[in-house]
Amino acid sequence: MTRFTPAAAFLAASTALVSPAVAETELTMYYPIAVGGALTQVVDGIVAKFEAQNPDVKVNAIYAGNYDDTRIKALAALDAGEPAQLAVMFSIDAYDLIEQDHIVAFDDLIKDEADTTWLNSFYPALMANGQVEGKTWGVPFQRSTIVAYYNKDLFRAAGLDPEKAPTTWDEMVSMGKALTTDDQYGIMIPSTGYPYWMLQALAIQNGKELMSDDGVTTYFDDPATVETLEFWKSLSQEHKIMPEGTVEWGTLRQAFLESKTAMMWHSTGNLTAVKNAAEFDFGVAMLPANKRLGSPTGGGNFYVFKNATDEEKQAALDLIQFMTAPEQAAEWSISTGYMGVSPAAYETDALKAYVKDFPPALVARDQLEHAVAEFSTFETARVRDGLNGAIQSVLTGDKTAQDALAEAQASAERLLRPYK
Repeated sequence: MTRFTPAAAFLAASTALVSPAVAETELTMYYPIAVGGALTQVVDGIVAKFEAQNPDVKVNAIYAGNYDDTRIKALAALDAGEPAQLAVMFSIDAYDLIEQDHIVAFDDLIKDEADTTWLNSFYPALMANGQVEGKTWGVPFQRSTIVAYYNKDLFRAAGLDPEKAPTTWDEMVSMGKALTTDDQYGIMIPSTGYPYWMLQALAIQNGKELMSDDGVTTYFDDPATVETLEFWKSLSQEHKIMPEGTVEWGTLRQAFLESKTAMMWHSTGNLTAVKNAAEFDFGVAMLPANKRLGSPTGGGNFYVFKNATDEEKQAALDLIQFMTAPEQAAEWSISTGYMGVSPAAYETDALKAYVKDFPPALVARDQLEHAVAEFSTFETARVRDGLNGAIQSVLTGDKTAQDALAEAQASAERLLRPYK
């Protein structure tokens, strides 16, 4: 047996003083970057704060593109045996992730009253997509609603009240006509990227949900849904206030900043990017109503992968609790435009001061009162793709709303039949 002498003790202590701590637990986190702004730097900054407070944990953030890219890459890593312990993925992916047995419920990770209090601290509307069959599978972080951005300078030039955005579909059409010129459109609603999301918003406003709350039934061919898609098409075909064909998600923000459209519907996740880049006075409003106000929630939830070790799961939970804590949620909201995910975030001094100086930062949160869970079913990606294709075929004039939505409904029923 080696004797531990005073000299050896001194050498060990000296070495400990000069040698940095080695992380005992390493986490790989997949993360989507789907909208504008320097989001990677913001996430990196929050992660660095966590690592400083938890020197035994090392976090590797992999930025994987949009939400679909992130899901595909994260699950491919799992299938290949590569390390992946947590991810921010679509809130609407929960059904498929559960079905594929990739994730663990947060109910099975929390251990004490403080954990339970944390799990119950989020806005209920943001929890809806992550709660399935009595358990919580996803926790909100990068969350949004769709909001209406509008150019107040163009409103003034058209003789409209710059403090009054449309509150009804009829007002949106009439104001859109006043705002449409040879050089600009009155409104643009994106129809690539996430067309199902925009149709869901319109359908909600028309009094119709697109899916049941158990993930096995869709209502694409309902007369109210058909009427909704026909109205969307009428904005370009009949009223001439929106471009014909499709409107690109990825370039819409720039079109708005270049005054090519006076109004746009987009994620609140673009708010800070618009604020920093707009060279004109702009406003943000809730989406207009037809039969009711409404927007689906959107964005990403944290998920913990089932194949992680117990130590990794605990470290992942610690990281998620840190990133969703009021102070970090407030910083995230200010830096990006995404919502603070809990009421406590809006009670922080930082977010109180920010929204006092910039009230548009409250619009997405206030719209939660009228929000519903984002469209989600089993086989979500395939069901959603069918609906996206139907929407685009109508907006481009290839099919009627009735025919396209009937086809999408038939496809959805085939995909969902095994789950009923």
